[in-house]
Amino acid sequence: MMRSFFFSIILLGLFLPALSFGNNDSLSSVKVKKVYVFKIHEEIAPPIWRKTKMALEEARNISADLVIIDMNTYGGAVVSADSIRTAILASDIPVYVFINNNAASAGALISISCDSIYMKPGANIGAATVVNQEGKKMPDKYQSYMRSTMRSTAEVSGRDPQIAEAMVDESIVVEGISKEGQVLTFTTYEAIKYGFCEGEAESIRDVLELLHIEEYKIIKQELTIADHIIGFLISPFISGILIMVIIGGLYFELQSPGVGFPIAASAIAALLYFAPLYLEGLAENWEVVIFIIGVILVAVEIFALPGFGVAGISGGVLIITGLTLSMVENTTFTFSTAQIDSIAKAFFIVIIAMFLSILGSIYLGSKFFKTSAFSHIALAATQEKNKGYTISDEKYEHIIGKEGVTQSILRPVGKIIVEEEVYDAFSDAGFIDREKRIRVIGYRNAQLVVREV
Repeated sequence: MMRSFFFSIILLGLFLPALSFGNNDSLSSVKVKKVYVFKIHEEIAPPIWRKTKMALEEARNISADLVIIDMNTYGGAVVSADSIRTAILASDIPVYVFINNNAASAGALISISCDSIYMKPGANIGAATVVNQEGKKMPDKYQSYMRSTMRSTAEVSGRDPQIAEAMVDESIVVEGISKEGQVLTFTTYEAIKYGFCEGEAESIRDVLELLHIEEYKIIKQELTIADHIIGFLISPFISGILIMVIIGGLYFELQSPGVGFPIAASAIAALLYFAPLYLEGLAENWEVVIFIIGVILVAVEIFALPGFGVAGISGGVLIITGLTLSMVENTTFTFSTAQIDSIAKAFFIVIIAMFLSILGSIYLGSKFFKTSAFSHIALAATQEKNKGYTISDEKYEHIIGKEGVTQSILRPVGKIIVEEEVYDAFSDAGFIDREKRIRVIGYRNAQLVVREV
């Protein structure tokens, strides 16, 4: 009996410490929470959407218990905000937001999608009316989309949908809260009072204290240099600059074949334009192919089919289409207001950039060839006839006044046949179709000048 008693005591002495340590580890793992924090302190745009995707993915990879957004923004693109909102609502990890100062417009939409909102004293949330680049209110179809999005987001997150709508539309009156003609914006105190904010906090640590989380480990988003570069390149402004270089390089090279560096600059700009968009899943394979086909068609039109016809117009359309669609998410075309608005904005960026690029190329081209370093590329001197320079001969003088037929389309330059011989010709009246009767009316710059009969 005594032997059994002492044996039991020994066993308890051996196993109790192990059990005790095991329990301590278990309790410790329960207490320490992984809190993933990332900032939204910039304008809501594609780089911020990319940053949010990376943050939520990293939070999942490290098995974070909680994600907190450090928010301070005046808003931005509705399309990017809607993408961020959707990702937050779909997150299986709770996402909270700490409004450090401002959550206006698109920032308000993102905040409302979070599980809880905490605000710094003196912070604001609201003013979500959709405006254009000049700050002017957009037509009602855009407001209607934003009202619906704010309302549905508030419903999902358990907030008053009418208050959310009043943050978009000044005509919506919430009894005792907002007046007609005023877009609703809450201070911290008002947001807490009317259930749009869970509490007031001075910092992230204060937020965790309000959540009664005592043991935690904060993991902050760390962006690499490559991440910063990609985020920089996919911003709309930089995309516009790259489009200008792409088009300007192509235009400059076509105007001065053989120079070399304009086409190299265009190719590098195209790589910098498409590569980050492709890596981010914005540019699809077919969009890049469309752009390349467009460039080939334009080159064929200029070098193989002088003028500007079907190939040139088709190439231009494909170039614009490829550049435009690469800037927006369009795996499927839903033709929603947000998607149409996104495509329209991308289209205008492309068109404006192309227009400025061509104007800039014309201006810089005239200055460029006058510089001492590159003046040898183009002939600057004029060869006057009175000094003995001439390119005319009796054969060309002889056929002036004779009639013939166009061998190719003149747009306005092309080929003609006169007395069974082929000549280069220039139409003084613009376009002349193939196999049309023409009359030679002069000889200028090594070309016959013709007019349709």
